[in-house]
Amino acid sequence: MGDDTLRQVHFERTANGKYLVQNQRGGTLPVGSGGDTDFTPVELLLAAIGACSAIDVDVVTSRRAEPTEFRAVVRGDKIRDAEQGNRMQNLTVEFSIHFPAGEAGDKAREALPRAVKMSHDRLCTVSRTVELGTPVALTLNASDEA
Repeated sequence: MGDDTLRQVHFERTANGKYLVQNQRGGTLPVGSGGDTDFTPVELLLAAIGACSAIDVDVVTSRRAEPTEFRAVVRGDKIRDAEQGNRMQNLTVEFSIHFPAGEAGDKAREALPRAVKMSHDRLCTVSRTVELGTPVALTLNASDEA
């Protein structure tokens, strides 16, 4: 795989259970273990699933009309499984999208179900990766300092 396919973020520990994630463009996001307002890793997963689909749907429908409301709720159940380990199940993205009256709004409403289906079935890299069950490799670069 070439550099045009590589996506990555870097993060550093800022305190016990707190990290600052940085993307290649310099954007930062504080992440924590849930003891404060910082997003937890599970919340970031939910946000990534929802944002990925929202972007897909928004790009397709807003070509026809600007939405008057565009909201989504992403939810799931975090379970502890002795055999397969902790994970999320029952993941759902629920959109609430409305368009203005008129021909342009009608065209956007008509395109909406197809845009949602395309995002789920083909376009959203995040949810496609989760659904396909892509393996994750962990490596360790440790140094022993005296």
